[in-house]
Amino acid sequence: MSLTLYNTLTRTKEAFAPLDPAHIRMYVCGPTVYDYAHIGNARPVIVFDVLFRLLRHLYGPDRVAYVRNITDVDDKINARAGRDHPELPLNDAIRKVTEKTEAQFHDDMHAIGALDPTVEPRATEHIGEMRTMIDRLIANGCAYVAEDHVLFHVGSMTDYGKLSGRSLDEMIAGARVEVAPYKKDAMDFVLWKPSKPGEPSWPSPGGIETPGRPGWHIECSAMSAAHLGEVFDIHGGGIDLVFPHHENEIAQSRCAHGTHVMANVWMHNGFLQVEGQKMSKSLGNFVTVHELLTGWQGPAWPGSSIRWAMLQTHYRQPIDWTFDQLRASTHELIELLNILRGSFREAGKVNFTKLMESIEGAAPSRDVLTALLDDLNTPAAIAAIRARKGQGTKTAIVEAARDLRFLGVLKDSDIKHLSAFHGMATDIEDKEQATALALKYQVARANNDHQFASNIVGQFDQLHLKIKELEPSLVVVETQDESADFSALVQTKVEARDLARRNKNYAEADAIRDELNRMGIKLEDAKDPVTGEIRTTWTFASGEIGRSQEFAR
Repeated sequence: MSLTLYNTLTRTKEAFAPLDPAHIRMYVCGPTVYDYAHIGNARPVIVFDVLFRLLRHLYGPDRVAYVRNITDVDDKINARAGRDHPELPLNDAIRKVTEKTEAQFHDDMHAIGALDPTVEPRATEHIGEMRTMIDRLIANGCAYVAEDHVLFHVGSMTDYGKLSGRSLDEMIAGARVEVAPYKKDAMDFVLWKPSKPGEPSWPSPGGIETPGRPGWHIECSAMSAAHLGEVFDIHGGGIDLVFPHHENEIAQSRCAHGTHVMANVWMHNGFLQVEGQKMSKSLGNFVTVHELLTGWQGPAWPGSSIRWAMLQTHYRQPIDWTFDQLRASTHELIELLNILRGSFREAGKVNFTKLMESIEGAAPSRDVLTALLDDLNTPAAIAAIRARKGQGTKTAIVEAARDLRFLGVLKDSDIKHLSAFHGMATDIEDKEQATALALKYQVARANNDHQFASNIVGQFDQLHLKIKELEPSLVVVETQDESADFSALVQTKVEARDLARRNKNYAEADAIRDELNRMGIKLEDAKDPVTGEIRTTWTFASGEIGRSQEFAR
């Protein structure tokens, strides 16, 4: 069975026929680096990461080039830089914002299981290619200079609008373009514009003396051509980019290069809304990937939970993102993880971590591969994995583990996170680990997540432990023959750290602090304003205030 993909350009599902089977080329529009990526931004990253993995499996890892750009010149970046760093010259502030935001984007996308693209070009590194392309468009009559701007003349392309399938009136309304007096046609769009004082600027094309900067659309045309050629296999992005961005990319690229197409296949993922509404800061439902991963506004969710929740909807369908769905995805992954672990214990006590490491990069099962070959049918792939849950054979379990890894789910860090998330750790041997598990229970209670809390209690029962709630800020873990008061345990360790510091054994003191951090405890040292002595307070790292103890130094 061959790979079939839905082509937005032809509105049909087609057998994928690469231009060169030894060199598969895919371009996907990347982030504009001025703020954290929201979950809507995460969807195309996950979708095209799955396609990247599939193409690498089908054609070989060294034969697939995946380019995802970084837009680092934009009005939103300028505004953020001026707001966050008013003390710096604008160009310095822009560099600070873009470097920090790009690093945050990479960290968040890695956390949700995305591989790095083959190439990740920055727009500011390709200004020369943009100017060359613009000069070529001017020379062949497809663009013109007007009041220090360069504009693409839509009337020069007879089949403009083919990708979106919109009428001229619909495109004018949808583009929300400024009908400036210097435009020949209302639909004409900017390729280059003059920079304002202090903004990033470069020598302008078209003989314009005023320095300027590129328009949004020309950036992707220049970067894709530079790294993939004038015509390549697949261009992807969100459905919101079909018009005007992708439509304008096609116009610029085809007219500049004299080609019939820019990319053979155009793929677009569906819209995302949150809890039944369009995501908006004004509605209070604007959710970033970073917030979900770090627990800034609730539990710190494993990256695999976010990815698993996304993959349950076919990429071309709209998705309604809900926290109930995220919770259900987390529960299901924990269930799968326990089935995998349990089956291997029963089959011969195979080290589960080593097993997962050994299947990294392995091929998917036949059922999952068949589903993915059908236009990335991830819901069908997930159904195939679920069908193996009850089979119980070692072969079925290995296939399920292999499939999860192939889909980018259950990274090593997520296995640990999922284990701790609900108290599913399999090797609790001492009170420190048990009390850390109790903290997870406490956080679940604080977030009114009674289902999670109940799940943890059940796991404690299986480990011959029980939870005793003394008060909202204290949880005690008891065994059958002795109890361990959490605050007393912390106090003992803080006093041991105090003694180490007095003896100038700072390495031991730091080790104790790190140990407490792993237990979910945050220490703060401050000088007493009256006595001058160092005093220590502790709180739960989750933000829940514990029984703060003070110790004089």
